Amino acid sequence: MHERISRNGRQANLVGVVCVAVALWAGVPDSPVADAAMRGDTAAVRALLREGADVNTAHGDGMTALHWAARRGGVAMAEILIYAGANVGAVTRLGDYTPLHLASKAGHGGVIVTLLEAGSDANAATSTGAVQPIHFAAVSGSVDAIAALLDHGADVNATESQWRQTPLMFAAAANRAPAVKVLLERGADPTVTARVIDIAAREELDRSDQRRRSQLMAALRAASEGTAGEERGQGERGAGQGPPPERGGQPQNTDRPGPDAPPERRLRGGTEIDPLSYADLVGAHGGMTALLLAVREGHVETADALLEAGADIDQVSTSDRTSPLLMATINGHFDLAMSLLERGADPRMASAAGATPLYATLNTEWIPKSRHPQPTESRQQRITYLELMEALLEAGADVNAALNKPLWYTTYNNDLLRVDRTGATLFWRAAFATDVAAMRLLVSYGADPNIPTRRVPQRRFGRRGGEREDISGLPPVPVGGPAVYPLHAASGVGYGQGFAANSHRHVPDGWLPAVKYLVEEIGADVNARDLNGYSPVHHAAARGDDELIRYLVSQGADVMLVSRSGQTTVDMANGPVQRIQPFPETIALLESLGAINNHNCVSC
Repeated sequence: MHERISRNGRQANLVGVVCVAVALWAGVPDSPVADAAMRGDTAAVRALLREGADVNTAHGDGMTALHWAARRGGVAMAEILIYAGANVGAVTRLGDYTPLHLASKAGHGGVIVTLLEAGSDANAATSTGAVQPIHFAAVSGSVDAIAALLDHGADVNATESQWRQTPLMFAAAANRAPAVKVLLERGADPTVTARVIDIAAREELDRSDQRRRSQLMAALRAASEGTAGEERGQGERGAGQGPPPERGGQPQNTDRPGPDAPPERRLRGGTEIDPLSYADLVGAHGGMTALLLAVREGHVETADALLEAGADIDQVSTSDRTSPLLMATINGHFDLAMSLLERGADPRMASAAGATPLYATLNTEWIPKSRHPQPTESRQQRITYLELMEALLEAGADVNAALNKPLWYTTYNNDLLRVDRTGATLFWRAAFATDVAAMRLLVSYGADPNIPTRRVPQRRFGRRGGEREDISGLPPVPVGGPAVYPLHAASGVGYGQGFAANSHRHVPDGWLPAVKYLVEEIGADVNARDLNGYSPVHHAAARGDDELIRYLVSQGADVMLVSRSGQTTVDMANGPVQRIQPFPETIALLESLGAINNHNCVSC
C-alpha cells in the first residue's frame, strides 16, 4: 500500500513538472519575424509585417529580427525592419549585444551604415568585457566597417575592460593588416599598452578569498555540530568557543603546510625546494603593444604595417620589458626576428629576467619537452637558429649576458630538470644542450666559457624539517656563488636529482663531443664540483653513460668523490630517485674502478 502511494505521488509530481514546463513553453512569445529574418527570407518578413506581426519580438536569447539581419548582412532587410519600427538598441540576453555589434563582428559595412544612420550607438559596449563595435570590426578586418564606425563617432582608441586592449591591438593580434593601416590613418595610437596583471597581488587576493571561505565553512560546521549536539543533549560547547577539534579529539596539525604557507613551508617529499613561487618567476604579465601582439603571433605583414606607420620597434611590454625582437625569438619566429633586426631593432635589450634575443634564440631551439604545448614555429623558418645567433652577434648582442632568474616560459613552472638557471649565460645554455656548434660560435665572438650559474637562496628540509649533513668536505657555497659550471651542464646535471630525461632536449649523441670540447679545447676541470658537490662523473653515472665515464677517467677524473648529500658516483647509477631504474653495467664499471656502492636504490 505504501509503495502504491509513493508511486502515485511520483506520477503526480511528474505530471506537475510537465504542466509547469508546458506553461513555461506556452509563455514564450512566438517570433515569426525573427524566424524569417534568421532564414534570410525577406519576402516572409514583408508579409508578416503587413499582417501586423511585432517586429521586435525576440527569440529566447534576445535575438530580434534586426539582430539576424545585421548578422547576415542584409541591408534591404535591415531597412525594412527599421522602417517597421525595429529597435536598433535592442540587446541580447547574454552580453547585451546590439545589432550593430553583430554587424561589426561580421564586417558588414552596408548594414553598419544603415544602423548608424537609424540612431544606433557607435560606442555601445557589451556587458561582457565592455567590447565596442569598433573592436569587432577591427577583428573582422573590414575596412568599410571600420570607416563607417569611425565616421559616426566611434572611439578609435577605445579599450575593452578585461585587458584594456584597443581596436588596433585586436586587429594586430588577428593579422588584419588592412584594418591596422586604416586604424593608424584614423588616429589609432600604437604606443598604448594593455593591462598589466601583477601575479603576486592576484595570488594574495586568491589566498584572502580562500581564507574567508575556510572561515565560513568552519563556522557553518561548528553551527551544524552545535545544533546536532543540542538535539542529543550534548550542546555544552558555547558558540563563542570556536570549531571543535578534528575527529578523534586530536588538535589540528599546525605543522602541515597549507596553501597559505610561505614558500619555505611548502615541502616536496622532504627534498630541497626552490623558494621562487610562480608569482616570483612570472612577476607580471600583459602590458603589450599592438606590435608585440602581432610579433607574438608571427604576423609579418601586420608588423610591417605598424612599423611603417611609426610604431617604436624597441618599445617593450610594461610588465616584464619584453621587446618585439625578444618576443619574436621566444616564439620561434626567426624570420621575423631577422626582419626586425634588419630594421634596426636593438639586440642588446634584455627583459626583467635578463633574457635577451640571443639567449631566447638558442633556448627556443632546445626548449625542453613539456606537458604544455611549446612553440614549434622555429621548425618552419627559412633562417636557422645558428644563422640568427650570428646575425645578432654581428649586430652587437652581449655574448655574456646572464639571466637574473629562470625563465618561467621555458618549462611552465613544472621543471622536471631541477636545474636552476639563474645566472646562466648563452654559453652555459649551449653546453646544457650539448651544442658544440653553438659553443664554438659564441667563443669566436668572445664568450667566457667558464661562467657558472649562481646559487640562489634555498632551504633544505629533511623528513622532519632538519638540515642534511654535508659530508663532502667541501666549503659551503654562498648565495650568489658558483652553482653549476658548463661542464656539469654538458655531462648531465639534473638527471640524478629529478626526471630530466623526460623533458631535456639536446643534440642527439652530443654528450661526449660536448664534454670533449670543454675539456680539451676550453680546459674545463674534470673534477669540478657543482653547488651540490656532484662531479661530471656523478652526472654521467646518473644517465648510465659508460663511454663518457671512461673518457673522464682517462682525463684524470676521480670516481671516489662524494657529494654533499653523501652520494658516491656509484650511488648515482643505482636509482637514487624514485622511478629511475639502476644501470647495472655502469654500477659494475664504477665498482671496478674502486667507487663505493651504498646500495641506495630507491626504485629497486
